[in-house]
Amino acid sequence: MNCFIGLFMFILGILIGSFLNVCIYRIPRGESIVFPPSHCTNCRKDIKYCDLIPILSYIFLKGKCRDCGEKIPIHYIVVEALTGVLFLLVYLKYGTHLYTVKYITFISLLIVIACIDLYTTYIYTSTIITADIFAIIFLICEGNPSVMNYICGGAIGGGVISLIIIITKSMGWGDAEICFFSGLFLGIKFTIVMLFLSFLFGSIISLILMLLKKKSRKDYIPFGPFIAIASIFTVFLGNKILFLYFTL
Repeated sequence: MNCFIGLFMFILGILIGSFLNVCIYRIPRGESIVFPPSHCTNCRKDIKYCDLIPILSYIFLKGKCRDCGEKIPIHYIVVEALTGVLFLLVYLKYGTHLYTVKYITFISLLIVIACIDLYTTYIYTSTIITADIFAIIFLICEGNPSVMNYICGGAIGGGVISLIIIITKSMGWGDAEICFFSGLFLGIKFTIVMLFLSFLFGSIISLILMLLKKKSRKDYIPFGPFIAIASIFTVFLGNKILFLYFTL
């Protein structure tokens, strides 16, 4: 039974991942994520249903459009596979619990926002509002004892980044918005872990990019993806990181 549910979660993840790709592509262009149907961005022809199977269609088509032969970007299959794996890992950690639904929703939102920020260096208000709405829904579902924990988590996440923006002007307000809704999902303790990991990952990856001469000190590096990665790590390893900290 557990294996069946695990397989279901992986398949659900790659299906959701396919939809996330649509959001990542269309939201920055101001297009509807529902209509028109999926189509090739080069020849504009509708993609056949048999070519919409996540991962498998990409492999069978050898990463090209069936009609015009235009190369399909590899990030499409990466997002689908990543989402499937993360959904499976959430189920393996939290089982059949409200937290599973909560965190697969959270991860899906993070993937969309982080990828858009990575490609465009912009955080769209529509994605943040959607994330806030879902955070509030889960906050209500978990009940009164948890409300203040998550509200304070949001305040800490958004507040810390806001202070950095006001003092140093080195970050964007979109980063504060991401940390705010992440805090609403994570609560106080996990928000602190998320913030620590965000700056840790941001520093390490930025340093590596500069050493490889891919970026210079003057180049802008989107911080949203680091927040997303840190949040996902916190979902899976937050308790272990806190335990390690307090035991040291």
